[in-house]
Amino acid sequence: MGQPTHAQNWWRSAVIYQVYVRSFADGDGDGTGDLAGVRAKLPYLAELGVNALWFNPWYLSPMKDGGYDVADYRVIDPAFGTLAEAEKLIAEAKELGIRTLVDIVPNHVSDQHPWFRAALAAGPERELFHFRPGRGEHGELPPNDWPSQFAGSAEPVWTRLPDGTWYLHLFTPEQPDLNWAHPAVRQEHEEILRFWFERGVAGVRIDSAALLAKDPDLPDFVEGRDPHPYVDRDELHDIYRSWRTVADAYDGIFVGEVWLPDTERFARYLRPDELHTAFNFSFLSCPWDAGRLRTSIDETLAEHAPVGAPATWVLCNHDVTRTVTRYGRAESGFDFATKAFGTPADLALGTRRARAGALLSLALPGAVYLYQGEELGLPEAEIPRDRIQDPMHFRSGGTDPGRDGCRVPLPWTADAPYAGFGGEPWLPQPNGWSAYAADLQAADPGSMLSLYRAALRARPEFGDGPLTWLPAPEGVLAFARPGQEGRLLCTVNLADAPADLPAHSRLLLGSGPLDPQGRLPKDTAVWLRG
Repeated sequence: MGQPTHAQNWWRSAVIYQVYVRSFADGDGDGTGDLAGVRAKLPYLAELGVNALWFNPWYLSPMKDGGYDVADYRVIDPAFGTLAEAEKLIAEAKELGIRTLVDIVPNHVSDQHPWFRAALAAGPERELFHFRPGRGEHGELPPNDWPSQFAGSAEPVWTRLPDGTWYLHLFTPEQPDLNWAHPAVRQEHEEILRFWFERGVAGVRIDSAALLAKDPDLPDFVEGRDPHPYVDRDELHDIYRSWRTVADAYDGIFVGEVWLPDTERFARYLRPDELHTAFNFSFLSCPWDAGRLRTSIDETLAEHAPVGAPATWVLCNHDVTRTVTRYGRAESGFDFATKAFGTPADLALGTRRARAGALLSLALPGAVYLYQGEELGLPEAEIPRDRIQDPMHFRSGGTDPGRDGCRVPLPWTADAPYAGFGGEPWLPQPNGWSAYAADLQAADPGSMLSLYRAALRARPEFGDGPLTWLPAPEGVLAFARPGQEGRLLCTVNLADAPADLPAHSRLLLGSGPLDPQGRLPKDTAVWLRG
């Protein structure tokens, strides 16, 4: 069962499982994951021990960007099911002690959204977007020179229409940006929030949360200009304060996708009348290095402390290279700009580190997000070029492998066709994918799945107390937290040699065995009772 938490504060220490519906489980055999598939796997998720599910967009969409191009927020895409099925899923999960979070994409909509279709017809809906005349003698040049939000892309963020006007899209041309200075845009999104809260969702993940507001003059991009013309503008905070009023009426919570290097400005989004939490991208992108990880942890806790918000910890998601592969590379950090085809990875090494990383992240104070398949130790898949669907690949001119490698449909049953996913998957599963199947791992006490199940059962013992670093050799992370039955310790060895364990009364859980002398081997983590 999902671990029970206090009704008002469950989100402060929750384990939230990210469901990328298209690749989770296929209930009708058409090769696309769907809500029927998720409903069938709810017992698996309850046994895993998660507190909540975060669903990537499941709305009506042409799928030009994996569902982040939304045509209607109140309609489930037929590939996934129906609104009635979504309501059943929310209710059935709740019966198992699992809450539901949905994904809202406020920066843009699909070019198939009714508003934009009306805008293309030169209707008054153009005011809901950013339409501008072009520059140059005949308006043939874009209105400004803003760069695309897709890493590695040199393509413009403006598209010209036959009537000569241009419209803004920070992502693909099929995702026109909304004009958040217009009251109708704000009103519509607050009504969308109410729509889903009234259907029982417990929270909302906000996509690209720092991009909504634009400088009304849409000036050219100047590196270092403050304020930025479209990132982290002050107008955003009024928007989120209004959203918070809506959420509070339903006891709902927010988690924002906020990529900001300035920790002070990041924390502003987490003030008591704005967002409850925000994703921690510093930790996600950090390499497997003791000093860098400790710095990331310290800075994360320090930036959250002044506003009293809990930190979030995440190792991977639907946009980044899977942990097992990333940790098995010579450069084990993550940066969109450095993604390339054919980067070698030692998967055995990466798996050891990913197991240790799991215990590290789950021992930290705050909430943890798990990406589907992380509990199975899935590696990043190399997608054949002719099967890639991610627009990031195409907008990079084919140099970026895109994000499909972490979105390959899950393996459930080793001896079933397509590893038990359902019909022939929309993305190809690599050879040997069935070796990671959940049914095999459930029967293996040494598997990644068994480790995650054990860790999630034990995690509530850590409570909600602070972290205290312990003396440790170079390359070793060791900290204590007050537990429900005395002090609990976590030690992770990232050094080249085995390390002695701190004084303790009992070993609770390890990512791997100790050496014959009872020391902690390299790339291994343990939980101890002090």
